[in-house]
Parts: sequence; C-alpha cells; structure tokens
Amino acid sequence: MSSAVPDYEVVEYHYYYPRGVLDILASGTSAFIGEVNDSTILKYPLEQGGDLSRIEHEYKLLKIIGPHERIIAITEQGLTNDGLYLERASNGTLLDFMSESREHALSLRKRIAWCREVVEAVAYVHSKNVIHCDINPANILLDDKLHIRLADFQGCHLGDSGEELLPALVGEPCRYFCPRNEDSGASRKTDIFALGSTIHFIVTGEEVFPDIIAGEEDWDERVRSRFASRAFPDNSHPCASITRKCWMQQYMSASEVLGDVKKVEQLNGWV
Repeated sequence: MSSAVPDYEVVEYHYYYPRGVLDILASGTSAFIGEVNDSTILKYPLEQGGDLSRIEHEYKLLKIIGPHERIIAITEQGLTNDGLYLERASNGTLLDFMSESREHALSLRKRIAWCREVVEAVAYVHSKNVIHCDINPANILLDDKLHIRLADFQGCHLGDSGEELLPALVGEPCRYFCPRNEDSGASRKTDIFALGSTIHFIVTGEEVFPDIIAGEEDWDERVRSRFASRAFPDNSHPCASITRKCWMQQYMSASEVLGDVKKVEQLNGWV
C-alpha cells in the first residue's frame, strides 16, 4: 500500500536575538517582533541573515505615508541590516485584546471610538495613494493609552492615475476579502470592504459568520460564497448600516465612512 504524499512543506524556524533584542514578543509569516525597550521593537526575518524584502517593502510604504497618530511609527534607528525598528504598541493587537476577558468590559462608546480611529488611519493612508491590502484586527495595534495604531504594511502604492507603482505582497484573509475577479487588484474599495468586517468585529466582539469554523472542510469557500451572494451578517448594532455599506461597496472613500462613524458618536452624545 502506498502512502499519500503531503501537499505541504514543514519549515522550522528557531528563535534568535539580534543585538539589542531582549525578548521575542510575537512572530508572523515572515518576521519576528523583538522587544528592544519599552518604546521600541525590531521587526526582523525569521531566519538569521534571511530575506529582508518584505521588511524593506514596509519601510518604503511607511516612508511614503509619513507620520500620523493612527499609524505605527518608524523609530530613529529606522531600517538596518538587522530589520526595521518601529514604535512599540504596548497593548498588542486589537484581535488579542478583544479576545481576552477584557472584551466584555469594553463600553460601546470605546468600541465606536476605535472604529473611528481605524477609519481615520485608513483615510490617511488612502490620501497617500497607499492601499493597505490586509486590514483586519490582527494588524491593528493598541498603544499604552489604548489608541489605535494601524500596522503591518505590505500593500501597494498607486500612482495618481491608478497605476501600480509598488505592488502588494499580501491579500486580505477571507473574512475581510472583497469578492472580485482574479485579475482585479486591490483598491480603496477593497480596503473599505475589509473595514466593514473590522468594524463588525470591534462592535460585536466576533468576526463575521462565527458559525463557520476556521479549519473545517471548505470553510474559507463558504465564507467567500456568503459574501459573493451578499448574505451579509444582519446583527443589530449602531454601525450596522455602515458595515453593510462597506460590504455593498457603496462608499467612494474612507472619508465617507469616517463621516458616518462620527455621526454615530454625535447621535449618542459622545463628542
């Protein structure tokens, strides 16, 4: 009897610590996040002496975008042969923060404020002709005062006529992915679609379609099928009309989304 050959490859990475890194705070698909001090982290390749192209890509996009209070900042050390030095967001990712018990203690006012801050970040990024391409709660960080910092820039830079000057290296996860033809690239509207799923997560505390369990057979296809057929979540919450407009691609810009989120705050007397 012949044994089946797996259609995947297992790659092992081992922790290592470039000079000045005290601890490893997290790891992703291409980089470690190392603690340098209370205010600084180093983002560096998973393999010592490994490929820096994705880190260099992020550096280029952050330089194009420039400083903004809702965007993770490059620190004074900047890009080096070891990796990219970035501002440390001490409260970690929005996904992890809300997945812990603290999520239940969050006021609706704070949740809507986070929605506004995320949209502020995206609107600013878009004003620089940059498309993030991977907006989701795992790429949104919280600083020491629990304000939003959008992070992990692997998207694209567009010219004034819409031409791609710097191609994206990633795409959105399926619960944040706007249905489109294979030959259709990322755009402001695909980022706004992902904003819809992100706002849904912030306000409700759960990702879209929680009945579809990640890892089950064809789970990602089932999510994509629901989005493609416009079977959107119908939760009742203050931003429900906003999320639906994001998914229906009825917004022309993130600034329009921002205006609607601010209206929710105004209606509730929070500004």
